[in-house]
Amino acid sequence: MFEQIDIYCERTDFTYWSEPLNAVTNAAFLIAALVMWHRTRGHGLPIATALIVILACIGVGSFLFHTHATGWASLADITPIGLFILLYLYAVGHDFLGWTWWQAGLLVVAFVPFAAVVTPLMDRLPFFQISNFYWNVPILLILFAPLVAQKNRQTALGMVIGASILTISITLRSYDMPVCDDLPAGSHFWWHILNGVMLGWMIEVYRRHMVGNAANPV
Repeated sequence: MFEQIDIYCERTDFTYWSEPLNAVTNAAFLIAALVMWHRTRGHGLPIATALIVILACIGVGSFLFHTHATGWASLADITPIGLFILLYLYAVGHDFLGWTWWQAGLLVVAFVPFAAVVTPLMDRLPFFQISNFYWNVPILLILFAPLVAQKNRQTALGMVIGASILTISITLRSYDMPVCDDLPAGSHFWWHILNGVMLGWMIEVYRRHMVGNAANPV
C-alpha cells in the first residue's frame, strides 16, 4: 500500500509536486461537483446528490494519487470512480428504464461479468489495452442508449454525448506515455479536465430526466 507508483509521463521523481498539471487539474471534478450541487439543489434527487458527493471524492482521490503516488492513494483514486459507475448504472435501470429496484440492482451486479469479458478483449488491441477497463463505460452508454431512447430520446442523446466525451478523454489518457518524448507534461491532465466535464454532464442528464418526468408524468 505504501509502494511508490510511477506510471505517468509528467512524473520524473517521487517528490510531492512531481505531477503539477495532473494534480491541479483535479479541480475540474470539484468545480463540476459544485456546479451540479447548485443545479440539483431543491429538486429532491438523492441519487444525484450521491453522485455529486462521489464526483467530489473522485477529485480528492485523484489528487492524492498524483501527489503521493502510492498504493493507498491509487485505491483512493479508483474506488470512487467504480462507485460512480455502479450508481449511475443503477440510475439507468431504475430511473431511465423504469425497472424495479431489484432489477436495477441485478444490472449493477451484471457489470462485474460484463467488465470481466470486455476488459480482456481490450487487452488484445494494442492501443485499447492501455486504458482497458475504462472502455467498458462508453460501450455501456452506447448499448443502453437505444433502450432509453424508447422512453426518452433526449436522455438517450445525453448518454451518447457523454460517451463521446469519454471516448476522447480515454484516448488522451492512453496517449500519455506514447507522446512523452515530444510532450514532457504528457496528456493525462486532459483526462481530468474532460472527465470533470463528462461526469458533471452525466449528472445533468440525470437531473433533466428526473425533473422532466416530474413535470410531465406518464
